[in-house]
Amino acid sequence: MTVTLTTSESAPGSAEADVLVIGVVQTPDGPGTAPGSDGVDEALGGALKSALTALGSTGELEELTRVPGGGTLPAPLVLAVGLGTEPETGSFGADELRRAAAVALRDVVGKANGKNGGGAAKRVVLALPARDDSEAEAVTAGALLGGYAFRKYRATPAADVSVTLLTRPGAAAGVRRGATIADAVNLARDLINTSPLHLPPAELAAEASRAAVEAGVEVEVLAEDQLTEQGFGGILAVGQGSSRGPRLVRLSYAPAPAAKTVAFVGKGITFDSGGLSLKPPKSMETMKSDMSGAAAALAAITAVARLKLPVNVVAYLCAAENMPGGAAQRPSDIITMYGGKTVEVLNTDAEGRLVLGDGLVRSGADDPDLVVDIATLTGAQVVALGDRTTGVMGSSDEVAAAVASVMRDAGEPAWAMPLPAHLRKGLDSPVADLQNVSSGRSGGMLVAGHFLREFAPDGVAWAHLDIAGPSFNEGSPYGYTPKGGTGAAVRTLIQLAANAAAGQIPGE
Repeated sequence: MTVTLTTSESAPGSAEADVLVIGVVQTPDGPGTAPGSDGVDEALGGALKSALTALGSTGELEELTRVPGGGTLPAPLVLAVGLGTEPETGSFGADELRRAAAVALRDVVGKANGKNGGGAAKRVVLALPARDDSEAEAVTAGALLGGYAFRKYRATPAADVSVTLLTRPGAAAGVRRGATIADAVNLARDLINTSPLHLPPAELAAEASRAAVEAGVEVEVLAEDQLTEQGFGGILAVGQGSSRGPRLVRLSYAPAPAAKTVAFVGKGITFDSGGLSLKPPKSMETMKSDMSGAAAALAAITAVARLKLPVNVVAYLCAAENMPGGAAQRPSDIITMYGGKTVEVLNTDAEGRLVLGDGLVRSGADDPDLVVDIATLTGAQVVALGDRTTGVMGSSDEVAAAVASVMRDAGEPAWAMPLPAHLRKGLDSPVADLQNVSSGRSGGMLVAGHFLREFAPDGVAWAHLDIAGPSFNEGSPYGYTPKGGTGAAVRTLIQLAANAAAGQIPGE
């Protein structure tokens, strides 16, 4: 399925389409039309408000109401989507616009494809508020995120959907940004949703190489021999139980001049069985998503390059398949990480922190101003914060709070978490520099943060994003979040890079 988006400055009432999408707001007098839908009410003979009221529309955010075009509009169907309360400032919030555009496009795509796909192509005109760069970016991103569908393994192809966004002059840059960001998120979603049979570490590296080259990003891939020669003991230990060997992918975008450097380190476990500390069968069903952090890092750096942001970005994809083969690491094995620290492995299902440890140490050689690791790291994150809110830890409480704030501003729920000093003691090992899990059961998300902190470059702002819950949606779609891989943290990473380009580093 292909969703294409173009822009037009045509009047909504004359737009040729199968579906015309307009915005509806909540007012004291009932539903009211939002800016962007000029002329639609006139074309319907002034009956739009009464029709919306009769059909039960309130303007509540994400509410959908279908109004027949009645033969007086080129479009046979008007799809009215709620935007919530009309803002007093006159400017709609970015997240409200993203969510409204997304639910409208998801509805159109779902109707076009029916149960099995293969429906007729659809033409959609979006007459939502897109009066400036900010609004146009939000509507564009929402439409492309909401129109996403993963159909790689379906026998019947999905219907194509063409979207025309009605804008005012001067909004082209916002449309380009919105499309670039949405394309990046959807790239991550595609990789996360791909069957682990078809995405072992070598193929993840190949996909990363293809995407990076297209975006103008440099690529270096280390296979097992190079990983062994250079001492990447964490990645090698996790991957040694699989017949499909690990990889470390280094991506680099270095425009000139750029004053700041940001490093992204992504967990890329292409399938996690738990190793010899085997997971229950039910827990393995979504473990193709255990590479969501690497997918986010890849997607973000390609978007930064396409947006031509003046900031150096390096991304590390720490890729391995965690399997219980005859050569797999054993509980009580002691491994030597990149950089020389030794780790006693007590639980082979706490493998993400091992591959990330290698990547974090390696990132220090890039002299970064900010390091962010992204990982589906702990079930404790889901227990503590649910399946939509990312846990953020950092080199200081100030860094964690600043990054969590950036996430929320980007429309990604997040909460800053502490790293209490007493929990670090649980990682003390009697035979190695540290062990990979605590002897206690409490604070699992925070203990994992402590482990990673041991490998983060000294004196550098560092943040850890635990996206175990937000990375994969097992429930129904909502807002611009589909069922399956979500692309969590991609928009945040792009924004952190944009902030760094402007000289803003969390905690400074």
